[in-house]
Amino acid sequence: MRIGLGGRSARRALSAGLTLALLATVAACRPDLPPPGAPTSWPAASTRYWQWQWQLSGVLDPAVEADVFVLDPITTTAAQTTELRSRDRRLVCQVHVGSVHPEDPDASRYPPSVRGAATDTGRTWLDVRQWDTVRPVLADRFRLCRGKGFGAVVLADADGYHQFSGFPLHFDHQLHFNRRVAALARSLGLSPGLLGDLPQVAALAPDFDFAVNEECVRLGQCDRLLPFADAGKPVFHVEYTGDTTDFCVTSIGYGFASIRKNQVLDAWRLPCPPP
Repeated sequence: MRIGLGGRSARRALSAGLTLALLATVAACRPDLPPPGAPTSWPAASTRYWQWQWQLSGVLDPAVEADVFVLDPITTTAAQTTELRSRDRRLVCQVHVGSVHPEDPDASRYPPSVRGAATDTGRTWLDVRQWDTVRPVLADRFRLCRGKGFGAVVLADADGYHQFSGFPLHFDHQLHFNRRVAALARSLGLSPGLLGDLPQVAALAPDFDFAVNEECVRLGQCDRLLPFADAGKPVFHVEYTGDTTDFCVTSIGYGFASIRKNQVLDAWRLPCPPP
């Protein structure tokens, strides 16, 4: 049977109304959030209620109504983190633990022996098996985060074994490395989070405090993050396409904190629930 434009509009309006009602209910039940410490704590009772922002490009907008900010520790200034902390914002620095870019301030500290193939973003994969070489650089990156007032770190490019890294990296190599890096972060006063690396989530969830995910709704992969959600740990999720009316229902069902972002990760965001 053919559905007319009026029928489709009515059905869309009904779906949108149901979504907004569900989101309003979630917002009304939101508990008071305790101020962050160092390392950042993530109260299980607040897991599905976090509002978050992920900004790695453009001028930082500190006025965004978000509890959690994921930022670049190099370009973010101490003055900016001080302002955000004065509003009890939880600050997460994003550190590339499995790759290096030629413009990274510490790039020269990685010898050629640990550098592999290039990524499609101009970064170079690292040989994560060479822990004694990689560890001191990562430790200083984490110290920079703590020195600027961050209380948590999310590990980017923590899946070189799953890429064309230029090294014979295996699942267990990566698993061992990621656990080591999480322990290093904790030892330096940072709460560790995992970005991506979905094939290892089930094994790594006990070692990390939160996860950051890109497009699990579009890719049909959200169920792979349940080891975090089921343990009362936050999953910060972003979609780059689609309408929040559609993907928010799915992400709320999984207990994720979701937003729509531009892929360049500038200041613009559209959260679930919508403002």
